[in-house]
Amino acid sequence: MNDLSMPVAVVGGGSWGTALARHLAVNGCSVTLWVREPEAAEAVNATHENSLFLPGFHLPESVLATTDLAAAVSGKPLILMVVPSEWLRETAKAAAPHVSPAAFVVSCTKGIEVGTRMTMSAIIRQELKTLPPGNVCALSGPSFAKEVAAGLPTVVTVAASDRLVAQSVQRIFSSPLFRVYTNEDMTGVELSGAVKNVMAIASGISEGLGLGANTRAAVITRGLAELSRLGAALGAQPRTFMGLAGVGDLVLTCTTDLSRNYTVGVKLGRGKKLSEILSQTRSVAEGVLNAKSVYNLARSMNVEMPIVEQVYSILYEDRPPKEALFALMTRKLKDELYDA
Repeated sequence: MNDLSMPVAVVGGGSWGTALARHLAVNGCSVTLWVREPEAAEAVNATHENSLFLPGFHLPESVLATTDLAAAVSGKPLILMVVPSEWLRETAKAAAPHVSPAAFVVSCTKGIEVGTRMTMSAIIRQELKTLPPGNVCALSGPSFAKEVAAGLPTVVTVAASDRLVAQSVQRIFSSPLFRVYTNEDMTGVELSGAVKNVMAIASGISEGLGLGANTRAAVITRGLAELSRLGAALGAQPRTFMGLAGVGDLVLTCTTDLSRNYTVGVKLGRGKKLSEILSQTRSVAEGVLNAKSVYNLARSMNVEMPIVEQVYSILYEDRPPKEALFALMTRKLKDELYDA
């Protein structure tokens, strides 16, 4: 897996999938981009731009789009899964008969599946049964699609149980403007990606309510504490949460309107209903589903996550954001380091 000119499949043609396809093509790979929407495929192949999900960014001619999933993944030694978490299982299942048993598959989706409470890599391993488990890894870290597509310096991590797989993927992705670290803690890396989406909604809500920088800093800090507690219960490595996938991605998505989850939160804080917000965009805010899956996961593990609980109550129980904030601020007084 050292040949940078290798054929790569990117399964998912949203903004993040398109940005990664562009990055790998610039790195020298030939990329097949699978998209659901025929109009997106036509635009990419005719104009070399995904005008539907990533307008304004030219794609190299080595990026070709298709709506044929089998054709996209067949014979590809490297496959990126970049579909929204709610569609990952059905997409992986459909792709399974056409995936080479020797392929490396990189999960670039951040989330926990509602119902099963499985990570994205676990779903991929379950559906792609012919793959060695070690061939599945996860890419995460502070990385907005538009900034990656613009070639701005970005640093991420790739997590895999097999160090050699992680190092191979690291070499393929790395460039002078896209630095990749490796990490063996897949649980911590993937859990971070799901929880930070929920915290981004919480941070956005505080912004929408006009609560200022103090509150946002508190959400980030206590959000990290909640993530660390859940991670400890699941056997993750504490250092992961202080790294790129943890605090790095948490700070990024909690502080700017480039984050879809943060933007959803801002609108909620300003009084808009969730159904109205979601109806006005084609992009997916993973934190909405992540709030449900992380909430259920925490309850099943008996881990207290007050911010997650309140975001869940706002999204799924129609609790007013000001009331949720009051519930957080009036909890029993505790020690910061030794109490939950």
